[in-house]
Amino acid sequence: MTYCVGLRLNRGIVFASDTRTNAGFDNIAVFKKMHVWEWQGDRVIAILTAGNLAVTQAVVSLLDEQIKNGADDDGHTLQTVSTMFQAARLVGAALNDVQKSEGEALGLTAANFSASFILGGQIKGEEPRLFQIYNEGNFIEATDDTPFFQIGEHKYGKPILDRVAESHMRMGEAAKLVLLSFDSTLRSNLSVGMPIDLMIYRNGTFEVNDSRRIEQNDAYFLGLSDAWSNALRSAFAGLESYADSDTT
Repeated sequence: MTYCVGLRLNRGIVFASDTRTNAGFDNIAVFKKMHVWEWQGDRVIAILTAGNLAVTQAVVSLLDEQIKNGADDDGHTLQTVSTMFQAARLVGAALNDVQKSEGEALGLTAANFSASFILGGQIKGEEPRLFQIYNEGNFIEATDDTPFFQIGEHKYGKPILDRVAESHMRMGEAAKLVLLSFDSTLRSNLSVGMPIDLMIYRNGTFEVNDSRRIEQNDAYFLGLSDAWSNALRSAFAGLESYADSDTT
C-alpha cells in the first residue's frame, strides 16, 4: 500500500511519500513514489503516485519521454505547459493512454489498473497549485478550505491534518504536521513503510528548496514520534474523566 500527502500553503507546498510496495506478505520492496521535474527560474513540478506500480511507472516514463523526445498530441509537455491546470490535464491524459494501451494488450479494463496521483508545483506567472488526479484521469484542485490531498492509506493520518492544517502555516510547521500524519499511519498500518521522501517547495523560488529521504533511524523523526506520543498521553491524562457510578 501507499501513503502520500501534498499540503499547499501561502508560502509553498510540502510533499511527502512513503516507499513501500507490497505484492504479498512476503514480497515487500522499496520504490520511489515522488518524482520531481525542475527547471530553475521557470518551474518546479512534483508528482506523488499510488496504486498499480506498473501503471504509475509507465505514466512517469511517458511524461519523461514527452520531455525528451517530443510533445503529446496537443504539442505540450510538463516543460512547456503554461499553467499547472494544463499540467494536470497532461498527467490525466497520460494515465488514460497507459490504461488503454496496457488494458488492450492484456484484455483488461482500466479498473484493473487503478492509479492516482498528487500533482503540485509552480509555473512562472501563477501561484503554487496542488491537484489530485483520479484513476479516471479527472482531477480536483486544493483550496484554502481544503489545502491538502492524500492518496493511498490516508485514513490514519487524516485526523491531525483536518484539525491543524491551515494555509498560513510556516513551512517548517507544515513539514512537522505532515510527518506526524505519517507517524500515525506507520503505527496503524504495516503496509505503509519507511523510508519517507520529503520535499519542501517555497513560493516564488522556482527551485527545489529542501529534499531529503527520512530513514528508519532518522533522529528528528524518532524524536518527533516520541514527543507526540508523550504529548497525547499527557493531554489525555489532563482531560476530565467520564463521571459514572464506578469510583474505582
